[in-house]
Parts: sequence; C-alpha cells; structure tokens
Amino acid sequence: MDHLENKLNKRREDESLRTLKNNNPNLRDFSSNDYLGLARSAELKRLILDAYQKEDYPNGSTGSRLITGNQDITEQTESFLAQVFNTESTLVFNSGYMANMALFSSIPQRGDTIIYDELSHACIKDGCRLSMAKRLPFLHNNLDDLKKKLAQSEGQAYVACESVYSMDGDMAPLLEIATICKETGARLIVDEAHSTGLWGKDGSGLINDLMLNEGVFAVVYTFGKGMGIHGAAIATSKIAREFMINFSRPFIYTTAPSAFELISIKTAFEFLQTHPSLQLNIQSKIELFNELQPGHSSPSAIKSFEIGGNRKTRLAAEKLQASGFDVRPILSPTVKEGTERLRICLHTFNTEEEIVLLCDQLKALT
Repeated sequence: MDHLENKLNKRREDESLRTLKNNNPNLRDFSSNDYLGLARSAELKRLILDAYQKEDYPNGSTGSRLITGNQDITEQTESFLAQVFNTESTLVFNSGYMANMALFSSIPQRGDTIIYDELSHACIKDGCRLSMAKRLPFLHNNLDDLKKKLAQSEGQAYVACESVYSMDGDMAPLLEIATICKETGARLIVDEAHSTGLWGKDGSGLINDLMLNEGVFAVVYTFGKGMGIHGAAIATSKIAREFMINFSRPFIYTTAPSAFELISIKTAFEFLQTHPSLQLNIQSKIELFNELQPGHSSPSAIKSFEIGGNRKTRLAAEKLQASGFDVRPILSPTVKEGTERLRICLHTFNTEEEIVLLCDQLKALT
C-alpha cells in the first residue's frame, strides 16, 4: 500500500488532493451544471412522479438490456428521443461517460483512426484508449491541425469534438469541422453534454440548431446537466445502433436504466417543450455576464477565470464563497498546471442582481 500512500501524499504536497464536500445551501449557486434550473424544479419533479405512478413499474431494471432490462418504456423513450433529436435512432445509457465509452470503444475498428480535440472530456479519451483504432489528438479548435491529422489517418477516420467545452465554455467550430469531414470522408462524432437543452428546438442541441444532422455520424446527448436529471443517449443510424448492441461492452455488460430514469428523461424534454422561455432566460444571463465581463466572455453558460496555481486559485474561490457565491476552483491535474481557474456557471435562477454582484467581486480579484 506504500505506493498508494506516496501518491496521495504527493497530491497533498501539491495541494491537489481531491476530497468530497457537501454543497452549502446558503451560497448562491454559480457552480453546478443545472443551467436551466430543472434539477431544482418542483413542477418537473411532480410531473415525473405523476408519470411514474401511472404504471406499476419495478424498482429497478433487473438486468442488462439483452437479458431482462429491456422494457416497453425503454424503447418508447428511445423513439421519443429520436424524434426530438431528428435522428434515425437513439440508444440510452446510464450516463454520458458510459455513452462515450460505449461509442468510441466499439465503432472505430483496428486500422481506423480517431482524431479528437485535445481538450475533449476524459470519457472520450478513455473510450478511445479502449478502441483498437489509431488515436491522434488535434490542437484545440485548430482546423489546420485537424486537416494535418486527417492527412495522417489510416482506414476510416473519425473526428471527435465537443459542442461546448466544459472548462472554458467555448464552442467547437462545428460548421467548419463538418465541412472538413464531408470533404475528407471522415465521420464526425459530437458530444453535446453542455449544450443539450440550451440550444435547438425543444432542447435538441447545437447540431440541430445549426442543421448539421445529416453531416454527423453520431451525437452524444447527456441529461445530467441542462436537463436536470440523469442518463444519456447516442443519436445515430440504425446500423450503428445495432452494432453497439452487439459489440459494445459498456452497453452489453451493464444494468439497464430503470423505468424511473427513463420516465424522468421523457418528462424533462416534454417539460422543456412547454417552457421555451427557459432557453431565452439563460441566453439573457449569458449576454449580461459577457457585457459585464468582456474579457471573460463565452457564448455558453460556462465562464472561466484563469488564476494560476492551486493555492492561489483555491484562495480566490474561498473569497467568493465568503461573499456568498458558490464558485469552485478547478485545479491541476484536472487542468494543465499553470492554467488553474475559477469555473463559473450561469443558471436561469440566478438573478440579474446576483450576476452584477458576482462580476463586481470578480473585478476585485483580478
């Protein structure tokens, strides 16, 4: 056990040891991914419970999808999501992490190449590591480097990126990337973790908002952020869906989502369909913050304030928390050493006054 303790002690020395902490309900939330406030919506909770209690569902799914875990509600939810996302088919998962692992570990084959943005989420990188395909990162949002890596690719090329990046809140140049993929025959895979719900008709995301459906091989939508619940789905062709059912180990060997999870997913999207003002609300908060902090603006609800150094960044977060704002530090090794930052998330429930006060506090820090 000495090597485990030594690594933990190194983290303590670097002030990078991760620990679990409960949320402080007395602080104003500028940290969670609950962008549209659906996780705290009493109305949505009531609708979910009402829908769940209409049928006598089991407490759990009882097994994997291929054994006993496939239910009518599972396939009904997938058909519903296919309509929302304007795609041939969807496949639901317990989380976005599992969805990306399932997709990248199974679809690209030996002799193929996965070219992924260097700032892609850990689950994309982990899925790529499990694949037999060749892996090449390209410089963040750098189209020239993407073209260079495509020229080095073998077999079928897959290009992976996120619609909105979780640390800086910037967006991928999806129109340009889709054009490059079309010209080169590469298959584009987009993770919409931080744009699901916030963009597109009925929360269908940026790919739909930009009308890029036909130019994308697969899209991963996650529901534990903007949609305020849990779970995920891959939107793709019927052939790719069938392939994952047969060859994707993270799908085959995991317990299926429960009826309660599935009902929550369907009800959350139905709720968003009848509350389009939520998207307008969050966009107005984004615009207000960008106006007050032009040096730290982004097109999304995620804002990044790079401080540098674990101790300095943690102290900055503690000052904001002492002023009543729940802002968390993002430390190395989560981000590259020297780029430690404050990560700020905006929400529909944050008032304009709270945003103004936070921006004043941020100006005092910088």
